Amino acid sequence: MTFDRELGTRLLAWYDINARILPWRIGPVERRKGAVSDPYSIWVSEIMLQQTTTATVKNYFPAFIARWPTIFDLAAAEDADVLAEWAGLGYYARARRLIECARLIVDRKGGVFPKEREELLSLPGIGPYTAAAIAAIAFDRPETVVDGNVERIMARLHVVRKPLAEAKKELREYAAKLTPSRRPGDYAQAVMDLGATVCRPLNPACRRCPWQNACLAYSEGLQNEIPPRLAKSPKPVRRGTAYVGMRKDGAWLLERRPGNGLLGGMLGWPGSKWNGDEDGGPPCDGAWTDTGEIIRHIFTHFELRLRIVAGMLPEDSKPEKGNFISKTDFNPAELPAVMRKAYNAAAPYVSN
Repeated sequence: MTFDRELGTRLLAWYDINARILPWRIGPVERRKGAVSDPYSIWVSEIMLQQTTTATVKNYFPAFIARWPTIFDLAAAEDADVLAEWAGLGYYARARRLIECARLIVDRKGGVFPKEREELLSLPGIGPYTAAAIAAIAFDRPETVVDGNVERIMARLHVVRKPLAEAKKELREYAAKLTPSRRPGDYAQAVMDLGATVCRPLNPACRRCPWQNACLAYSEGLQNEIPPRLAKSPKPVRRGTAYVGMRKDGAWLLERRPGNGLLGGMLGWPGSKWNGDEDGGPPCDGAWTDTGEIIRHIFTHFELRLRIVAGMLPEDSKPEKGNFISKTDFNPAELPAVMRKAYNAAAPYVSN
């Protein structure tokens, strides 16, 4: 038995006992009973998990799958409904590509998911990591699946002293040497579970690690120093204004953002561009009040600070921007997070 195969065997034995219970996962007990992974569920979960925590996705995934249980259901869905269900997960371009990919698979492949990494890579929204994860987990292909957890484990296992962003090629090569041909899907999930629960970014639980005696960082007492962390630069701040208006009959004035760009296709409040320029005033006549509230929201590349202006609007309002949505059709939970923050800040200033 080679050193690498021994590590894989140890990790799979650990996983068989310690696998996380996740709503999209077929665990080792179920797999031994003959259950197989659903490619559709694996794909949806992997898209949701891009730039979103597992804890958050665990809350969203069951409702999404219950509403669209097959790829045919998702392909036939209204874009606005999918985007509304996605609200709170952020990075809404993922949802738009999810819809596009579902329709492509249904139209061109009869709803059958490709099994090979190369073909998966040709689909919208599926990059190298996601393609490898789907191929391994859904189809048990011996693909090397490398996320931040895996990179951190490889860095510690081999004492790679460079920041992860500067060592990706080297870390992938180390990971590839450990990827087994036996149970590659379980192995891919096992190594990610190891990083999430044991080989954590801070205070790794080395005494519970099945690879403790092979880990060079542990043997040298460097597990808390590796990988080294780069200092984060402060995010630039952008500013704007949001006009949160309610008509006297309880309808709310909202506009759908352009399909491309940040929050593309999502409903939101009319307002200024997020560049600090003058916003041109309210979208229609009404009793507008500057609430004095400034909400803050962190996006990937910048921090947004929105001034909140709330308004009670007459029933004959004719807005220059946006359209009214009736009280019965309006659900704040379907708004993206930043727009929900604006609603929550404005709500005390408007009433029926």
